Amino acid sequence: MALDPVSALVHWMDERLVVVDKPSGMLTLPDGYDREKPHLRSLLEPEIGRLWIVHRLDKDTSGLIVLARDAEAHRYLNGQFERGEVAKTYLAVVQGMPVWETQELAWRLRVDRGRRHRTVIDPHRGKPARTICRRLRASNGLALLEIKPQTGRTHQIRAHLSAAGHPILGDRLYARHPENADGRLGRMALHASGLEFRHPGTDEALAFELPLPEDLAQLIPGMASSRQE
Repeated sequence: MALDPVSALVHWMDERLVVVDKPSGMLTLPDGYDREKPHLRSLLEPEIGRLWIVHRLDKDTSGLIVLARDAEAHRYLNGQFERGEVAKTYLAVVQGMPVWETQELAWRLRVDRGRRHRTVIDPHRGKPARTICRRLRASNGLALLEIKPQTGRTHQIRAHLSAAGHPILGDRLYARHPENADGRLGRMALHASGLEFRHPGTDEALAFELPLPEDLAQLIPGMASSRQE
């Protein structure tokens, strides 16, 4: 029997919010050119009612995202994101094998308004951005990193890792040599694995965690076991 698509997406839910495990390839918001393309709200709202988008993940990024179920919850959660009070953790498979165990990346970032809409390093006009990285495992020219962004700039993780010489595998926008992006995946190897925030109704601290998806875990030996570290 096929799995109910809503059940497959919902990681946790109560009367104020829903935490979703977004698969890679799914849009967070409607497509600007094709409004008929499926996105999170179009799939979830017929089953659980109106939803408010609080934050977003890139189409190719999988993992945790929270949506509000009423306007007040949306305002409360939005405030936490704007004040930098939400803790986010990502897992990424990157090209190359970093020599460091932990590293803070702090290049200032600016969104380029050109055709590709990339985020670029700009020491003068860029906004402050901090990304903390920890190497979990490395093998065969690839590495698994745990990433904790301390700010929320557009494409921050992707731009910082590319500038550090370790672009995310499959990231055709920020890889220095896009033709070498790994074709085995068919997507970017970035996963939103952890999310911590306060509940809009009770102010209780909530923490959610997801393991590394199987398509990423199989890339280098021992990667699956590193999810438990």
